[in-house]
Amino acid sequence: MKLDAALPALLALCALGAAELVDAQVHVLMGPTPIPNAAARAAGDITVSNEKLAFALAVQSPPPYGVPRGALVALAPVSHGHIGRNRVVFADFIPNNWAAWPNTYQHVEVLDKGPEQVRVRAERDWGAVRISTVYTLHAKADRIELTTTMSNEGNATLSALLSGFTLWPNSGFLFPVPGLAGLNEGKATDVLAPRVSAYDRDWAVTLHAPYLDYVGSGSRDLLLQHALKPKESRTFSAWLQVGSSGDLAPVVAEDIEEARLPAGDVHGNVTSRDGAAVAESVVMVEKDGKPYAWTLGHGSAYRLRLPAAQYTLYATGRAYSRSPAQNLSLAADRDEVRNFTQLDKPGRVAFAVADADNGGPLDARITIKSGDKPPVEFLGRSTFFTELERRGQLSESIAPGEYRFAVSAGGGFLARDAEVDVSVKSGQDAQARVGITPLIDPPGRGWYAADLHHHADQAEAVTPPADLVRSQLAAGLNVIFVSDHDSTANLETLAKLAHSRGLTFLPGIELSPSWGHFNAYPVKLGARLAIDPGTAAVGDVIKEARRLGASVVQVNHPFIPYGYFTSVAAGVAPGGFNGGFDLVEINSTVPRDDVKVLQRVWQYWNEGHRYYLSGGSDTHDVWNDLSGRVRTFVHVEGELSAASFAQSLKAGHAYVSYGPVIFPSVMFGSELKVEAREPFVLGFDLAAVAGLKRAELVSSGVVKDTRLFEHAPLRGRAQFSLITEHPAWYALVVEDAQGRKAYSDPIWVTLETSAPGSAH
Repeated sequence: MKLDAALPALLALCALGAAELVDAQVHVLMGPTPIPNAAARAAGDITVSNEKLAFALAVQSPPPYGVPRGALVALAPVSHGHIGRNRVVFADFIPNNWAAWPNTYQHVEVLDKGPEQVRVRAERDWGAVRISTVYTLHAKADRIELTTTMSNEGNATLSALLSGFTLWPNSGFLFPVPGLAGLNEGKATDVLAPRVSAYDRDWAVTLHAPYLDYVGSGSRDLLLQHALKPKESRTFSAWLQVGSSGDLAPVVAEDIEEARLPAGDVHGNVTSRDGAAVAESVVMVEKDGKPYAWTLGHGSAYRLRLPAAQYTLYATGRAYSRSPAQNLSLAADRDEVRNFTQLDKPGRVAFAVADADNGGPLDARITIKSGDKPPVEFLGRSTFFTELERRGQLSESIAPGEYRFAVSAGGGFLARDAEVDVSVKSGQDAQARVGITPLIDPPGRGWYAADLHHHADQAEAVTPPADLVRSQLAAGLNVIFVSDHDSTANLETLAKLAHSRGLTFLPGIELSPSWGHFNAYPVKLGARLAIDPGTAAVGDVIKEARRLGASVVQVNHPFIPYGYFTSVAAGVAPGGFNGGFDLVEINSTVPRDDVKVLQRVWQYWNEGHRYYLSGGSDTHDVWNDLSGRVRTFVHVEGELSAASFAQSLKAGHAYVSYGPVIFPSVMFGSELKVEAREPFVLGFDLAAVAGLKRAELVSSGVVKDTRLFEHAPLRGRAQFSLITEHPAWYALVVEDAQGRKAYSDPIWVTLETSAPGSAH
């Protein structure tokens, strides 16, 4: 790291308090960052700040996800001379989506050390490519300028690359690229503005990326599709804009200034029907029928500068109704007035969710299916969960209006969802009593379910532990599970929460190198990660999982760009293939990979390797993701505990399901001895709340027999009469009427050894 020339000034700044770093000038500090809740805690890390913002580069600290050192891992607003809480996990450049990043060096150099400008250059390699990023912060600026140059120093053309900057917040909400809401990954067509914003009431961070033509990870990755020929270089320019409120007016002003767009202004007042100012008012701007931006009201007044264009505007507030929409045709240099005066004050809805048969309370997920959904998420949720302390109960302030709610208690697996219409009046309480009939009872037959890939609120995940428990209970899961990225910080808290409800807690961790992720569980409470996944080899990662106490090591999403099997095939997993894992995951975020996972484990079974299946949703945000969308059912004899669950899972007494439920007559993972060429029977009791469609018996990776179910019954039985001359394995694939499937571990069939002289 080339800091020698700047070292005296940096060491002097180290002696200053954090308040001294946030005046109008730009400062550089070497050492543990003063930004609260930031991961850059090493002596060689670098913090840069002015009166508007502070950011930190991990020079000696390990960045997340196994990314090489020299990356931006902390970013915070500065307000009234105080540095706010860190709001990002990672906001930097990636060379090819989230594919593995083989790396041999990092060089970090302070080019300009202030007071008017600070520039820091971080240089790293990615295979044969040199990646150089310059971070620039000017005095009084609210933005960090980012310039990255990729230089191919190899002899081969690199094609089909997806390169660009990313914004991964650690809290708050995400406003996707305007025009692309709902697109998780794909070409960025019909973009209204090339930016993504993370935000909450008191902060906003926006990544502006003019080069954008492809988005990934739900707009967290703003990428460019390109190739890089030998000796060719390509430069990417972007900037991170930071604000100390959730107002996007400065973001739109930045769009206008940077692109020199003709613009005008709109202003007015936002009041309730009785003329009172609306608390936390928001004026929402839509363009081409899609959310474009918003501004916050101050008192009853608002003002917003917009590019000249056609818009639709409406106003709302926290739990207030929406105003009628108004059209705006804004010409350059015009100042238009739009007042919003017909907002209704909040109402309240109270839910009581119970078993329709016995009246017992049920944990439930409650979602607005139709009715007013807050457009800015700090104004209110669209998904709610019943309380931990008062099971089956929920009381929530909500905008007045007509609603239809979907209510789910183990929905899709144990019971059918219910729907209820509720009319919410301003200033009044509405009551909703919902009965749900449980249809299937796996624990009654010794089967228990867990979502074996689930995050709480570490790294980029945003679910507090209590809400994780509420969500998993509402999903009808029997075992509470967490696997945060490289962190065990939530384990003790979740253990206490689970105990308070008499639940089994399975503590885990997701070990997260750039070339593959692994869940390890059960982890000992109090254990802490002792390796750097970014520099560890495969064997080191598996060894660390065992040191943490894990009896189970699970290969997560193995075929995604940074999945373990993908990286092994590409030769970028350090240490190559290591078979020290136990399970291979079916991950519901990448259902297209289910077939690849099945084909791989079936191949393992053909070879006699007893690697079994697991299933996880990879939920990070329980309000926008669905806990237990895919889950693992495990059969446990006797008392359920974390140890007994993990032991049965590792022994293959399990199946993975998106909906169907299986009760085998011969336990999955067990050995069944039969006589050669003598008939034997495998039978399975089946159930699916959506109705059964088919069951396929698979052996040697091939479907051997099928049972079809007419009229989609709730329950059915699939029985297969078989004969074999050789040892074999048999697994079941069940599909329900909605196309959701379950995949079982194998039943191992071995042949009886005949006594000498016996005849057949």
